[in-house]
Amino acid sequence: MAALRIPALLLGALSLLSTLGCGYRVAGRADMLPAKIKTIAVPPFGNATTRYRVSDRLAAAVTREFISRTRYRIVADPNEADAVLNGSVVNFMAYPTIFDPVTSRASGVQVILHLQLFLTDRATGAALYQNPNWEFRERYEISVDQRSYFEESDIAMDRLTRDAARSLVSAVLENF
Repeated sequence: MAALRIPALLLGALSLLSTLGCGYRVAGRADMLPAKIKTIAVPPFGNATTRYRVSDRLAAAVTREFISRTRYRIVADPNEADAVLNGSVVNFMAYPTIFDPVTSRASGVQVILHLQLFLTDRATGAALYQNPNWEFRERYEISVDQRSYFEESDIAMDRLTRDAARSLVSAVLENF
């Protein structure tokens, strides 16, 4: 009986090792950037829209996301970085998607954010990631009750930039 257990344990261990070595990875955990990249600069993003401070909020959210999710050190000065992430908000659209049937006021809004993104190796100038037409969409709801209404656009913008930063950092790391 004991002689049968050892081959079964060995077979189980081998199958576990083959599963670990098969290349399977959990989404959002890949890092396709070169190993020599240790520091990334995220200068302020450009803004070609009329939406106030969206580029500032987005650059700050991207910085926080890199700090919390990656091994990279984020620096302010591009001259001190191994790589530089340049971005620009090229379009910002917001339009109502759902209307309250009683008040006919908008109760849901769709926001679409278009960015141009370029991560370059500062030493060589080589593109590590680029997407000149990166798009992010988010829906949020608006209160239709005038008595409990409060301005929700700032809260929605914070959520939008935080979610966009999460997607953007994933895209850069996975080179997707």
